[in-house]
Amino acid sequence: MDREQQLKEEICQVGKALWARGMCSANSGNISARLSPDEIVITPTLISKGFMRPEQILTVNLEGEVLRGEGYPTSETPMHLRLFREREEIGGIVHAHPPKATAFAVAGKALDLYLVPEVIVFLGQVPVAPFQMPGSAELGEGLVPYLKENDAVLMQNHGAIAWAADLTGAHHRMETLEFFAEVAFNATILGGANEVPSPALETLVNLRKMMKGTA
Repeated sequence: MDREQQLKEEICQVGKALWARGMCSANSGNISARLSPDEIVITPTLISKGFMRPEQILTVNLEGEVLRGEGYPTSETPMHLRLFREREEIGGIVHAHPPKATAFAVAGKALDLYLVPEVIVFLGQVPVAPFQMPGSAELGEGLVPYLKENDAVLMQNHGAIAWAADLTGAHHRMETLEFFAEVAFNATILGGANEVPSPALETLVNLRKMMKGTA
């Protein structure tokens, strides 16, 4: 199996997983992966992420021209392309509408508390990017300032997006993001979200910085 076909099948698997967890209702959300320095594979428009077939996934260049595949890529292709052009180390992007995380995005509340060790190390804090119209060039442009320090962003009144060196990593970060939102939400209902105490917190934050190469 060649790499292009493999990535298309992986996108379908990720789509099914997101749909099964209720993170992509109806036709919402979009997924992409870098095929080469100048080509990406990306989900089509107006198709449920739970029922995609590999032959429906399109290959486009970084200018958005469809190279292989039929139909039209997602209307939010410009957002994906902007992130791929900005950071060559990005290999996979997942945009979804996980309910709890989207609730934080709608409320304009960042996920910025240090609550669970695994989240601190593998995801970190998740800010809220100001609202931009879906499908617009401004949508991707508004995410660029977050790419270096963050691994995921809440998109105000929209949803969430995560990126990583590969598609599996981006998918895992999206799942971790929704877990983070659920824990923060439920802990608040229970009377308060208590952060990991120091000095353990400092150790975990430093570990994350080392893993990202920002220490």
